[in-house]
Amino acid sequence: MFLKRRSETPPLMSPTIAQIFVVFLKIGLLSFGGPAAQIALMHRMLVDERDWLTEKQFLNALSFCMLLPGPEAMQLATYAGWRLQGVLGGLIAGLLFVLPGAAVIFALALLYVTYGDLPLVDTLFLGVQAVAVVIVVEALLKLSRRALHGRAHWVLAGLAFVGIFFFAVPFPVIVLAAGVYGALMAGSDAAPALPVTVSAGRSLGTIGIGLAIWGLPVLAVDAAFNGTILTEIALFFSKLAVVTFGGAYAVLAYMAQDVVVQYGWLTPTEMMDGLGLAETTPGPLILVTQFVGTLAAFREGGYGLAVAGGLMTLWVTFVPCFLWIFVGAPYIDWISAQPRLNGALRAITAAVVGVILNLSLWFALHVVFGTVAETQVGVLRLWLPDAATLNWHAMALIALSAGLLLRLHLAIGWALGLSAAAALVLAQF
Repeated sequence: MFLKRRSETPPLMSPTIAQIFVVFLKIGLLSFGGPAAQIALMHRMLVDERDWLTEKQFLNALSFCMLLPGPEAMQLATYAGWRLQGVLGGLIAGLLFVLPGAAVIFALALLYVTYGDLPLVDTLFLGVQAVAVVIVVEALLKLSRRALHGRAHWVLAGLAFVGIFFFAVPFPVIVLAAGVYGALMAGSDAAPALPVTVSAGRSLGTIGIGLAIWGLPVLAVDAAFNGTILTEIALFFSKLAVVTFGGAYAVLAYMAQDVVVQYGWLTPTEMMDGLGLAETTPGPLILVTQFVGTLAAFREGGYGLAVAGGLMTLWVTFVPCFLWIFVGAPYIDWISAQPRLNGALRAITAAVVGVILNLSLWFALHVVFGTVAETQVGVLRLWLPDAATLNWHAMALIALSAGLLLRLHLAIGWALGLSAAAALVLAQF
């Protein structure tokens, strides 16, 4: 990804808070295209153009963020701000990476619940859904090339797919099992004695403050609105923030079926629409969670509760990201040298390949067929499409989207526009 080699000499002067604000606001407004494009943008602006971080600092931080649950690009931005100007710098960088896209998602989600059932809008969104299917497949291909090295990793990916697709094994169980296997198989080579730049007491203090900031609003909402959708949103997305290792698509893989099948907050079509909308906005792809929280709350109490649901989703999704960085950043060099942690990460990433394959098939079935029944056969869970509900328009749009993204490598915005236009043309036949 990064071809230009930079000097490893740290910058002589840290940027000011004002400079950090300006640069990360620009990053937040320009961060389209998913995690890979966002990381490349930050590398160019922070390492290549300004020498604010060295190549080694950037890559070590990226490896550390891949160990964490949640969106790695947002956490990398937070780390960069922390490295430059401490906690205040980290807060500025992380918030500016998220807030522009969050504002756009709020507007799109509220427009969606207002106008989403119009025939014209439904037709346009069929094109969006087709692109979303291909985006997930493309993420699967990229991750598999990076993550599957050797027979053991292929077996892990296969077992993860079978476990979640056919046996409905919970995603956290898959992550835990893969991590334990990877740690045990990595061996126990002694890590070199690397310095740690913060005391354990200070780390515990940071954890306590972070947990309080994360949890107290959730407890307050639970006390004031016990049993409402806000409590359910807070608990579900808090759990999501802890267990979703493997980046943004791992979050989607865990969330998508639960919010549709278990909670019934969205339909499969709406989930696909949310993914497509999140792909068109700046900021982390995980902002699709905000779309889900907004729609789920809207159905319970209209526009006011929708805004509250979206805000609660943002809070419990992103506050933990700041906590992971502010606690873990001083330990990055030490963590990068631990073979068992690295082994666990590689195994988890391999298992996530299988989980995303499950997501790809589940999305594709619900876009191509109007009716897909969940059937239990003994211990097996099967998704059986009704052949009579096959949508040939959707199949044609998926084929078009695959050509645009996988063959021509068009930007996602162009692919979404062309696919939506093609959906309008096909609707005439």
